[in-house]
Amino acid sequence: MSDAFTTRVLHVASGSEERVVDLTRDCEAFLREAAGGRDGLLNVFVPHATAGIAIIETGAGSDDDLLAALHALLPADDRWQHRHGSPGHGRDHVLPALVPPHATLPVLGGRLELGTWQSVCLVDTNISKGNRQVRLSFLG
Repeated sequence: MSDAFTTRVLHVASGSEERVVDLTRDCEAFLREAAGGRDGLLNVFVPHATAGIAIIETGAGSDDDLLAALHALLPADDRWQHRHGSPGHGRDHVLPALVPPHATLPVLGGRLELGTWQSVCLVDTNISKGNRQVRLSFLG
């Protein structure tokens, strides 16, 4: 594999409750090694049918607001056709249509180009799946 493309898998313990997990530091650490000061693109991908990647502010309540909004849009009840797993699990399979399983971000001079309050986050509403993989890929 050439230096122009580098990839790594993160193993994230998302726990047994709905969570927004900030991955920004993991992305920055990966880029320090992979980008070598170059410009390029960082792709963040979660290969799961019940999780997504969001670029949002964390720590000021926006992460909790996102979970509340998803709960309002996708209630954990018995309305879903997809019924295996925990009650309301079918909603978890709809989540990636609203919070996609990927994000592609600019990298300039080896550094992630985010806005002042933006963070790269894993969004996981599936309470029966405690461990996730997140693939980080740099193309530069």
